[in-house]
Amino acid sequence: MKKILEYISNNVLVKVASLNSVSVIIKIIAGFLTSKFIAIYVGSEGMALVGNLRNFVGSVQSLSILGLYKGVVKYIAEFKNDVVQLSKTLSTVFYLGFIMSLLTCFVVYFKADYINELIFTEDNNYAYVIKIFAVALPFYALNMFSFSILNGFSKYKYLIIFNIFGQVLGAIVTILLIWLEQIDGALIAVVTTESLIFLITVVGILNRRNVGTLIKASNFSFSFAKKLGSYSGMALFSAIILPVVAILIRTYIIDNIGLKEAGFWEAMNRISKYYLLFISSLLTLYILPRFSEIDNIKEFRKEVFSFYKTIIPIFALGLIVIYFLRHFIVRVVLTEEFLPVKELFFWQLLGDFIKVLSIVIAYQFLAKRMFWHYIITEAFSVVVLYFTSKILIDEFGLVGANMAHFVTYVLYYAIILLIFYSSLFGVIPEKNEL
Repeated sequence: MKKILEYISNNVLVKVASLNSVSVIIKIIAGFLTSKFIAIYVGSEGMALVGNLRNFVGSVQSLSILGLYKGVVKYIAEFKNDVVQLSKTLSTVFYLGFIMSLLTCFVVYFKADYINELIFTEDNNYAYVIKIFAVALPFYALNMFSFSILNGFSKYKYLIIFNIFGQVLGAIVTILLIWLEQIDGALIAVVTTESLIFLITVVGILNRRNVGTLIKASNFSFSFAKKLGSYSGMALFSAIILPVVAILIRTYIIDNIGLKEAGFWEAMNRISKYYLLFISSLLTLYILPRFSEIDNIKEFRKEVFSFYKTIIPIFALGLIVIYFLRHFIVRVVLTEEFLPVKELFFWQLLGDFIKVLSIVIAYQFLAKRMFWHYIITEAFSVVVLYFTSKILIDEFGLVGANMAHFVTYVLYYAIILLIFYSSLFGVIPEKNEL
């Protein structure tokens, strides 16, 4: 533990400042407030609809920026002192994002009625919300482009401030819309809040070096676009497939059990998302940069087992505390209507525990850009999740969806251990190279 804390303090302090630590706390507070208002004013049925829309919005937003964020940050940081290469980077990413976001915007706008039928129940017509989302989408793309520039230029203090203000603004807008318009307000908030953050972020861009002069159509580079392909492919796969599977599972619950029960499942997912923020933040801060540095099996094995020995017991203890406080958590975060959610905690917590065990190792796919390993294992997990959810929901009811979450990550962990068996448990060769 001491080693990990020292590493974070000495080597990744900038990343702590960039989009984590303080922002994690703000996210949890904002998430608690918005979840509470949704529970009070919208109820479990409305929460199911909000969940479906949120998953759809997340997929389309990732598609609109082609999953390029991490790759853009890397190359801007690398070329920030090379005007020619920097211009190619900014120009290529800007025009790729500009074309894709506009194309996505038009498709979503003119197919709003069809999309409404896919993600909402037959009795609900929220096509106008989807059209609002289409109009807001280019501003989201611009916001992510702005964030990547600030992050690439290491303007971490600005990112902290903008991220905090963005979270606060998003929470205020969401709460006001839910209070005024109930379910309609909640849905409008889902499709607009992240785009509104651009109004804050653009201030930072205007105060930075004049990057606008570096963005030229003549500097668009197909070879550089190809370089970004692996980052884009991995990011897009997860960002699109996982939300789509979530929508399919939620829709299956609606059709076979009920809309209210789908809302309970969504509520459990929201709670899970917030307590996992702590561990996911630590993985981003420590494991990913550390794995990127490591070039030998011995160090890789050492870091994995060090994390298991120090962080995992604390995480496990936290999950046990959450389980015994589940009744209190549901009452505080949600409302009395959501008390059936406490029956879902056991399998969700078990699944989340195995999930963390597996992704600690699987971060090696991202650190070493192991593209096909990443794609194949992710595809395996979503296929298993979808089919086990249907089977177990039919057999055990709503809790079957959370049981499927556990089963999926047990099988996923088995695959990860199989892939990295020699690195984790085998004899270390003389060359000792990954």
